[in-house]
Amino acid sequence: MSGPHSQCCENPPTLGSSTGIGHVEELGGLKCYISGSAGSKLAVILVSDVFGYEAPNLRKLADKVAAAGFYTVVPDFLNGDPYEPENVDRPFQIWIKDHGPDQGFEDAKPVIEALKSKGIEKIGAVGFCWGAKVAVELAKYAYIQASVILHPSFVSLEDIQAVKVPISILGAENDERSPPELLKEFDATLNAKPEVDAFVKVFPGVSHGWSVRYKDNDEATKKCAEEAQKDMLDWCIKYLK
Repeated sequence: MSGPHSQCCENPPTLGSSTGIGHVEELGGLKCYISGSAGSKLAVILVSDVFGYEAPNLRKLADKVAAAGFYTVVPDFLNGDPYEPENVDRPFQIWIKDHGPDQGFEDAKPVIEALKSKGIEKIGAVGFCWGAKVAVELAKYAYIQASVILHPSFVSLEDIQAVKVPISILGAENDERSPPELLKEFDATLNAKPEVDAFVKVFPGVSHGWSVRYKDNDEATKKCAEEAQKDMLDWCIKYLK
């Protein structure tokens, strides 16, 4: 695929091969991969990229977040219909019409309500690529207490201006969707809002999607992904614990 969204679709994961330690259950009307103690008062929602909630690296990350004490939830915002690059009859431009991030934002609200009904007191949202837009929308209306977005897609300067909770933005040097120049604008916008704590970082030598679509045999990218994941987790710990 070529065009402005091509990087969103590179390095697709092998779905259905996850060996995570969590389980799948319905929450707020959506299937969710859930990891961590149900007794925790703190939750983190991981919002996937276009490849959905079954991606092995994403579930592995959910388990890592859960190990830090969070009730970690990865909702199936794509309703069992992740993007399939090999499906030539349904190119990205067609697929995305059925899966706009605006719908993900609406679907996130009942998930958040379900978490609150379980006694969760603080919630963070972490969004990857497509999911970054969902996380930013949640951050605009303070449905959550902290937000992290990694190599965002569909996120505009106007979106960033409207954020009301602490936000960390972790980007890639080689990113057509959110190039470093745009992230600098995001940073400047957030610096002009002292009431919202923010952290913006560009990782050198990596491309859009790297933090969850790395290959295990690519040591350099994997190391960079692990650094980004640590930064993400540190932000959640700082603002949720």
